[in-house]
Amino acid sequence: MFEVVESLLGEHAELEARLALPETHADARTAKTLNQRYAELTAIITTWREWQQAGEDVVAARELAAEDPAFAGEADSLAAQREAAEERLRRLLVPRDPADDKDAILEIKSGEGGEESALFAGDLLRMYTRYAERAGWSTEVLDATGSDLGGYKSVTVAIKARHASEPGHAPYGLLRFEGGVHRVQRVPVTESQGRVHTSAAGVLVMPEAEAVDVQIDEHDLRIDVFRSSGPGGQSVNTTDSAVRITHLPTGIVVSCQNEKSQLQNKEQAMRILRARLLAAAEEEADAAAGEARRSQVRTVDRSERIRTYNYPENRISDHRTGYKSYNLDQVLDGDLQPVVDSCLEADLESRLASVEGA
Repeated sequence: MFEVVESLLGEHAELEARLALPETHADARTAKTLNQRYAELTAIITTWREWQQAGEDVVAARELAAEDPAFAGEADSLAAQREAAEERLRRLLVPRDPADDKDAILEIKSGEGGEESALFAGDLLRMYTRYAERAGWSTEVLDATGSDLGGYKSVTVAIKARHASEPGHAPYGLLRFEGGVHRVQRVPVTESQGRVHTSAAGVLVMPEAEAVDVQIDEHDLRIDVFRSSGPGGQSVNTTDSAVRITHLPTGIVVSCQNEKSQLQNKEQAMRILRARLLAAAEEEADAAAGEARRSQVRTVDRSERIRTYNYPENRISDHRTGYKSYNLDQVLDGDLQPVVDSCLEADLESRLASVEGA
């Protein structure tokens, strides 16, 4: 499996040379793509060299231990270091989804549970926003439809890395398994008897697509404008600023009413449309990626859940990985990484088994 690393040395050297050229950085998107690939290859090659060096050191230590038993402990320690490097290298060589290096767009929708579900959708938005803050990412609400008690019937947020991320540590790479139905068990604010209710909200995660990732023919679009609805200040409910875009070939419909101007709403809607089209194209082209995306349940049925948030027990449970902890309050405040890691680790183990079994 490790023989493939030698074939990557030339690509790594070529990328290093290209990144040293001023003209490479004239195109920010090209420079970003090259930097991401260079970082990925650097991690692989550095670990491979550590593994090779450790192997040589183990041989030398064992030769010395044959003459002086005092070196036996050092040989064992070096062997353990080599095994650790080998495991890291195995993981680095597992093929990754190229979309893992992209920013993310999250859609959160309320479902069963009425107003309580909308309030929970707001709690999920806050959780992801606080998680993004901890990661040093920026967030931008692209569109939102509020509820009477301050929750969200629907909200779409873009999550962007401010700087180049380590391979697999960009927003989409870390958040892609958040897609699905999230179930909450708690006493709703509207419950006068103190009874615990169960409701649900749905999350859809997509990689954010750039204009060059998806080609959209303007003739394939039907654009309608309408008056914004819901609570708001000046300009809301008074002008036809909301925009609905229908992509005729696929039937995908996107609407935005968050901004005051029709042009801004159109730009936001196009961002969401590109992300949906990219996700659909990758699903069609790649069966493995398609399976992951199909698992992001589109319907918000309480029986089709990926995670449960139990307030009375302060417990969070992920039903795909078996992860469970009793720090729900901290998770909702953005301490989501252990839950995310449980999903990433399960996915990695599955892909490792697939590669090594092939």
